[in-house]
Amino acid sequence: MAALSARDPGFRLIRRVITRPDQAGGEVFTGVSQQDFDAKRAGGVFALSWQAHGLSYGVPMPSDEERAGARALLVNLSRAVLLQAQHVFHPFAVLSLTARPEVLAARLAARGREDATDQAKRLGRADMTLPEGLRRVITIDNSGPLERTVEAVLTHLQRESA
Repeated sequence: MAALSARDPGFRLIRRVITRPDQAGGEVFTGVSQQDFDAKRAGGVFALSWQAHGLSYGVPMPSDEERAGARALLVNLSRAVLLQAQHVFHPFAVLSLTARPEVLAARLAARGREDATDQAKRLGRADMTLPEGLRRVITIDNSGPLERTVEAVLTHLQRESA
């Protein structure tokens, strides 16, 4: 998503709020305690929130500034909340990036955020299907170089808008 946004500034990233330390690495996110997360959720800060992998995740309501001139707002979501997100965000599309199992394993190991047991669990969930009822799903193979994936996404979106 960061590469897509860097390539086309019309794609804006929404920063998730996660009950994980900021220094955990990977994506850019806002790390908070469970208590702070619960207060934000109770205060209506989130357009969407869920639990996964023993953590709480929240997507803040997009600001007018984020929406202004945006081609699309991008956020990383769990499969479990995609149908809910489809009702919250309009228009909504799922960009489903797939990769060969050996590529996923190497990427998880390189990121170093999970131990071997957690990596195996994530790999076991990698081929889970998306929920029934999603209206717009764009599936792209992300096994190769990042630039090829970005090109494939942009090409697909250009064909759709033509």
